Amino acid sequence: MMIHGIVAAALAVWQAMSTAAPRPLVIAARPDNDLYEAILAADGAVARYDTAEEAIAQAPQNAAVLLLADEYPERTLSLTDSHLARATAKKLRLYIEYPSSVPGLKFGPPRSVEHERVVVTSDVLAPQLPRLAILSVHQAKFIPVEAVAGDLALAHVAGFETAVYGLPRDGVYPLLFRHPHAAALVATTKLSQFVTARYAPPEAWDSVWKHILAWLTESDNPPELAWKPSVRPSFGPDETLPADAEKQAIRRSMDWFAAARLLIDPSWQHKVDQAAGKERVGPGPRAHWRAGDGSDGVLEGFSSNIQPDGSQWVRWDRRSDCIGEVAGAYALAGRLSDDTRYATSARKLLDFLYFNSSLAGGPRGDPKSPSFGLLGWFLPTGTSVYYGDDNARALLGTMLAAAALGSDRWDDALLRSLLANLRTTGRLGFRGNRIEEDDLQEHGWPHYFESDRVHYAPHYEAYAWAAYLWAYKRTGYELFLERARQAISMTMEAYPDRWRWQNGIQQERARMLLPLAWLVRLEDTPEHRAWLQLIARDLLALQDESGAIREAVGSAEQGHYAPPKTNEEYGKSEAPLIQKNGDPVTDLLYTSNFAFLGLHEAAAATGEASYREAADRLAQYLCRIQVSSERHPELDGAWFRAFDFGRWAYWASNADHGWGAWSIETGWTQGWITAVLALRQMSTSVWDITAESRVAANAERLITEMMSARGVGEGKGRR
Repeated sequence: MMIHGIVAAALAVWQAMSTAAPRPLVIAARPDNDLYEAILAADGAVARYDTAEEAIAQAPQNAAVLLLADEYPERTLSLTDSHLARATAKKLRLYIEYPSSVPGLKFGPPRSVEHERVVVTSDVLAPQLPRLAILSVHQAKFIPVEAVAGDLALAHVAGFETAVYGLPRDGVYPLLFRHPHAAALVATTKLSQFVTARYAPPEAWDSVWKHILAWLTESDNPPELAWKPSVRPSFGPDETLPADAEKQAIRRSMDWFAAARLLIDPSWQHKVDQAAGKERVGPGPRAHWRAGDGSDGVLEGFSSNIQPDGSQWVRWDRRSDCIGEVAGAYALAGRLSDDTRYATSARKLLDFLYFNSSLAGGPRGDPKSPSFGLLGWFLPTGTSVYYGDDNARALLGTMLAAAALGSDRWDDALLRSLLANLRTTGRLGFRGNRIEEDDLQEHGWPHYFESDRVHYAPHYEAYAWAAYLWAYKRTGYELFLERARQAISMTMEAYPDRWRWQNGIQQERARMLLPLAWLVRLEDTPEHRAWLQLIARDLLALQDESGAIREAVGSAEQGHYAPPKTNEEYGKSEAPLIQKNGDPVTDLLYTSNFAFLGLHEAAAATGEASYREAADRLAQYLCRIQVSSERHPELDGAWFRAFDFGRWAYWASNADHGWGAWSIETGWTQGWITAVLALRQMSTSVWDITAESRVAANAERLITEMMSARGVGEGKGRR
């Protein structure tokens, strides 16, 4: 009877607690605080006061009081002994964020997040967020505090959604924890800035706040939050797309270039070097600056790091590949829309690239120089580096732009660059990762042309082969075909075990589609079609029903930049967006963008429905995940590198030290996605729209001038 009585009494207490009214909610914050707005949007009951003193003084007995950091990140919150004593006397439960002073705790000076991410360090957030789950507060400021156990911590960890190697032994900073002697939760950064600062992934932060509010109010049904990310996908996975979704995506993409001020205007050209910080990354152009027209080039894009106000810094380099690729997108958009401003910008971008900058100037403009015709990597300090894949993409963009504009103005420059790349490509058709000016001047171009280099790396080689195949078709110069075909054949024989992958095996497959499609254009044989089918089959084996093409890494011994093998490796080099195969992520910098182009050209080359259908699915996916943001017009209409199609959110392992999950590349990503969408609207392909190119007009003279050293190329004339 005694036991039954105890059980009954305990049950009665539990029922009373579970049915008791939750503690009333009080907030000390400005009216535009994200959390306050989210509670109001869900019709929640909350009393707001301007200061912590006022909130504690006015709060009713047993209230839940949130003391929020209005002056973050410049100023911290300070809680005095009298504040805490009054709160204790009134039996308040407190949430305190970004404090530099709380009785009973010892804090250090504020510091910025570097490689650290948020890690769940207890079980109280499970099952939604199990122990070792990863979240991000991006480039937040936080206050180190002497070791206390808690629910969330900042730590330098590797992993996609879980800290796969656990917590490091050192450098674990408490982020959310219970005060050891008071009824208070303490956060060492401003967690209530989750919308503005774009904390990720969004649904995880919803779970964090439900936990905080449940503890504060002592309720199983805490106040609801109603909010949407300030930067989000344009459409959900199951929404019906508008009939003109692709046309809208093109328009929004072109509007993005202008809104982000990525085309440099002469009125602020002098700021390009002033604004660039470490690694030439810094705050972006201001909204009130005049939008450029292409006459001074285009900036590379946005860095992945997100600031506390939700903005992203810009990469202030002007890359030759981005300039050529963006010119192609502008020219196609102009032809599609009859907007002469786009056509004008395309012309000015190409003039800047070939005539008005040192990218094609200096030794690259000297016919006696072995680097004559090559395009430098980037301005201002990278012009002496020549990546073959970057040169090739600049040239592909130039081909597109010239065709869309109906102009031969850049034909000689285009062919010079094609020949410059060909004569630094070895006997077997491989060029290698990069060539540098000093080495080229020392050895001369025949040194590279006569080498027997083998390099099974489509990331670096494939688009040069595509450019050579195009050049052969337009000029008839046999060496273009012979070297490209030889290298393609050897590379397909080496597939997949000997392929050297850069950030994943999927990107290598995606790059390989274009030269294989164009080889079918030139030599439509069963073998060449089988090669194309093999690569497309393996690439599309990982295409999700949403249209997403999932990332994958290849064998470890063939990887250049593999997923981090330790926590310490995270954020220290280039890296994939996944930690392991199966992570539901697409890469729009290295894979999906080039797969889109390759599938489009494969469909046009072969007439096979499977390529067209795969491209259609991918096009719909790209329209859905294009960025939508009223708060950040400089991001609205862009495509980030990463998208998690499982969560349907912008999320991935942000391990790449330069081009992480939230980076945006004007050329590689924005340029090619926009260009292919435009080609689809025009019912044409790169190969077909450039068919009337007049690049061969001076081919005989240029080939003689550039390929005659020591008898190189003798007997390899035009067909």
